[in-house]
Amino acid sequence: MKVYFIGAGPGDPELLTIKAKKIIEKADIVIYAGSLINKDIIKLAKKDARLYDSSSMNLDEVLGVFKEHKHSDKIIARMHSGDPSIYGAIQEQMDWCEKERIAYEVIPGVSSFQAASASLRQELVLPGVSQTVILTRISGRTKVPVKEDLARLARIRATLVIFLSIDRIEDVVKKIKKSYGLNTPVAVIEKVSLPQERKITGTVRDIVKKVKMAGINRQALIIIGDVFKKNYQKSKLYAKDFGHMFRKRANSRGHFPSAQKGTFSVRAIREHPKGKCPL
Repeated sequence: MKVYFIGAGPGDPELLTIKAKKIIEKADIVIYAGSLINKDIIKLAKKDARLYDSSSMNLDEVLGVFKEHKHSDKIIARMHSGDPSIYGAIQEQMDWCEKERIAYEVIPGVSSFQAASASLRQELVLPGVSQTVILTRISGRTKVPVKEDLARLARIRATLVIFLSIDRIEDVVKKIKKSYGLNTPVAVIEKVSLPQERKITGTVRDIVKKVKMAGINRQALIIIGDVFKKNYQKSKLYAKDFGHMFRKRANSRGHFPSAQKGTFSVRAIREHPKGKCPL
């Protein structure tokens, strides 16, 4: 038996990785978080696969399924929403597999914060504005360590991505408004990548009112930061006066000494000594 812990992405089946799709299609047993996984992803399972909705199961029951098939040649696809490394609750499952000497593998997925960035058409790190993204949540039934209290993290004024906290948007704003100020932009995105996706933009000053009016209280991310202001420096990566090992720096006349053209065939890339694009 082998267990695959699979990141099923934010919802859109087309955001599954190719590897995840292949495992789901050939799995004998599929365990999925029914309240979060798109039903179209579950439909990828073969007709005779045994399906378990983990939203109604506790940890012992999930591990019981693993244990039942421990000495078989079955493939188990254990699906979690987004990327399982972020609030995926997979560590306890992996540790159990280690203890029981059960083979397992983790297949990463697209996180909801990445899908939100794409949907908002907003890069989360911009030169001269922010080079740090903090992924966090507000304390609830799962307590956040005191050293990671939202008010403390807010002092950094990095781009702040807050999970699992939309139902406490008022508390979020109370904790961050002193550091970010009332005019800092905020975006809230609900059910990102799904047909029901909704986006609300505002500021620290008015986002609570807007969220309440929209009736959003679950499955939504909160993103706070100055990156939304579009007042940033251009990246040096493609600046003509910035050279690196694959590209010469332009001279004072704007010419590129001994520069190679920027278009290469697939054959040229394959034949490059290091298998890389010769830029």
